[in-house]
Amino acid sequence: MLTLMLVSVLSSLFFYIESLKSGLAAKRWALAGFILGPLLLPMFTISRHVRMRRDTGFNNAVLRA
Repeated sequence: MLTLMLVSVLSSLFFYIESLKSGLAAKRWALAGFILGPLLLPMFTISRHVRMRRDTGFNNAVLRA
């Protein structure tokens, strides 16, 4: 039980920080990370990609450092 709570808290913290870096709603992703844990990672990655594509456009090149 303690391991499950630790994984939930760490997932929540991870998704909070990553959503702040990506410009997504941080509190919503933190809550979802606390509830679903690491199972949320594919949905978060897709959401971050969709947000980036919406902000830059679909026909533009994105250069990452």
